[in-house]
Amino acid sequence: MINVRHAGWLNINFVACLAIALVFSSGCSARKSVASNVAKNTVSNRAVKENNERIQQGRSKAIASHVPYTAQSYIERFKAIAIKEMNANGIPASITLAQGLFESGNGNGDLAKFANNHFGIKCTSDWKGKSYYKDDDKVDDCFRVYDNPEDSYKDHSDFLKRKRYAALFELDKNDYEGWAYGLKQAGYATNPNYPQLLINVIKKYRLDQFDRPEGELQKIKREDRVLAEINKNIGVAVKDSLVQATPSNKLYTIKQGDTLYNVSKRFGLTVDELKTLNHLADNNVKLGQQLVIAK
Repeated sequence: MINVRHAGWLNINFVACLAIALVFSSGCSARKSVASNVAKNTVSNRAVKENNERIQQGRSKAIASHVPYTAQSYIERFKAIAIKEMNANGIPASITLAQGLFESGNGNGDLAKFANNHFGIKCTSDWKGKSYYKDDDKVDDCFRVYDNPEDSYKDHSDFLKRKRYAALFELDKNDYEGWAYGLKQAGYATNPNYPQLLINVIKKYRLDQFDRPEGELQKIKREDRVLAEINKNIGVAVKDSLVQATPSNKLYTIKQGDTLYNVSKRFGLTVDELKTLNHLADNNVKLGQQLVIAK
């Protein structure tokens, strides 16, 4: 997301990803592969590990009592909130459910279980809530934590209400194919097969049964309201990684391929600010070096 929305991860064979998407035994993002998770399963930053342990401890009862969803039980559980968001904003319920199923692995993936995050939406500069760290486009990417899954669904709608997705809200709210291709065109996912993956999921589980047409006057009123909200968001700075959401010790460990420039951009700083924070005389950094990344 998603800057999402929506997720880095390695591209995988379309057939293999499609098979995972239809089985939903685990999350299969359009931008990520299961293999990359295995390759990056070590937590190198103590603060990240401690943060995630606190999040998991806070949800220990819910995690312990978690009963794995099937595709059908997931749909039954979340169809009402998907329909509610469709009626409010115009995003087809079928699209929302398909993305939820696909991105969360039927609600059984780590982000869904530990963070109530069903769409892989990352922290941005306007996010003030708790965070959960997981490898994605970068090592230890910051993801949003929600109090409940319904908040994740609502935030999914809010996340899409920005300029890059504005044209999608002019589509009919039951035009799931238009939305599937429009999301890819607007940059929601890098996988060229993302639209067809969503469409296949929608057709397999008949998710379009939850979509509803709207009259011309209803559409005009809905478009005016949603586009007005999008216009309010234009010009608001949004960054992929938050200073507010960084681990409590405000440190970042230099990894292979890092430069002072890309680290500064990742955490919303200038190179000079980063050098000042760390009393650096030049732009050179070393593998394993720890940098202060918050003012």
